[in-house]
Amino acid sequence: MPFRHRLLLSTLLPFATAGMAAELPAQPVEHPELHVLASAPSEAELRATITALVGFGTRHTLSDTRSDTRGIGAARRWVKARFERISRDCGGCLEIVTPSQTFTGERAPKPVEVMDVVAIKRGSSDPDRVVVMTGHLDSRVTDIMDATHDAPGANDDASGVAALIEAARLLSKQDNRATLVFAALSGEEQGLYGGKVLADYAVAHGWRVEADLNNDIVGNSRGQNGVRDNTVVRVFSEGTKSNETLKQAAYRRYHGGEVDSPSRNLARYMDRLADTYLPDFDVHMVYRTDRFGRGGDQVPFLQAGFPAVRVSEGHEDYTRQHQDLRPGYGDTIDGIDFRYLARVTALNTVTMATLSRAPAPPSGVETEGALATDTTVSWHKVPGAAGYRVHWRDTTASQWQHARAVGDVDHAVLKDVVIDDLFFGVSAVSADGYASPVVFPGDAGSFERSPPVDERH
Repeated sequence: MPFRHRLLLSTLLPFATAGMAAELPAQPVEHPELHVLASAPSEAELRATITALVGFGTRHTLSDTRSDTRGIGAARRWVKARFERISRDCGGCLEIVTPSQTFTGERAPKPVEVMDVVAIKRGSSDPDRVVVMTGHLDSRVTDIMDATHDAPGANDDASGVAALIEAARLLSKQDNRATLVFAALSGEEQGLYGGKVLADYAVAHGWRVEADLNNDIVGNSRGQNGVRDNTVVRVFSEGTKSNETLKQAAYRRYHGGEVDSPSRNLARYMDRLADTYLPDFDVHMVYRTDRFGRGGDQVPFLQAGFPAVRVSEGHEDYTRQHQDLRPGYGDTIDGIDFRYLARVTALNTVTMATLSRAPAPPSGVETEGALATDTTVSWHKVPGAAGYRVHWRDTTASQWQHARAVGDVDHAVLKDVVIDDLFFGVSAVSADGYASPVVFPGDAGSFERSPPVDERH
């Protein structure tokens, strides 16, 4: 139906539209089951996982792969066995795969197989839509090429692997409409190889990745400067898409979208969930892809065109990162605050549960309103949505400030809301009140995959 006809229809049926909107709350619905999930992560389970991983001595990507007691191979097999135990407890609900590729590079001068260990819990109604949680299994000491000396890697990044295994355990027996993926990656320290292996696997298998939550260095609450703070976690997100075209960039520069990539709106989503379900724990959104001059396994996902964020502790201690073991230095288990790690795990678990139960983010979001005092927002409907919310905020605001429920429609007219002064977005809401992240209009905000330039020819 042409857009002008849809506008006419909306003026002819105002009471029907208002009635549908009234059934959908303007603000997010609070779910008691998510409060339960937020308090569910076990410090004992997290400790047991990190203890086991540290016990392999080193998990360097170039270390031994044959030993059953030492090296990256033994660690990978242990994680695979742990996923298998979780799957047995949920009646075989997890599919475990081990995608791999062989790489050479500056930090891998000889060909090395980089293997990820991945547990997949298929969605009940939207299995091609995928929510991913990642952490890297490999560790290192001061010399990036030292594959023999002990590299416990308790915080970098056994903490992230422990969090995702615990999330898998907690979510294994719960409903998820979209597919959940829990992935222990290898090769991060040698060149973000494990992230590329999984991103390539996602593309090859047609996954519609809605989010990658990359957890890297998430277990320490004491900063190197002595600050102790177990109430904040950082979520890093890119502002503009890594692979936008020159044409898309030109449009975005003129109309806005520099701070509204899908990854950025995913970070806002996590911030709001923390406010609701973890009142003692704050998400500090950082408007940057990663820490200054550094990187993580979310980067290959971004390069592949998927939304992704990096989750990291609020205050880092660099004496415990990439260090030979010696007095005062080294990434050992005594540096882990398990209460803090449990809260980070809870944030990830609640986020994955909510994303997987909500409808997909709307596609085709557009705005109109030049030379008008009203703003029209339109979108394409998505399966599983009972209705939609239109959001807007000041252009300098960090969070969405206003929302209006508009029912099961594909557009809305905001009377006396001027497009010139605000940013707009749309979220989809299920019948039981689970909402998708907000989608900013146009290519800049779309959650649909943007293939890299070399895939577009």
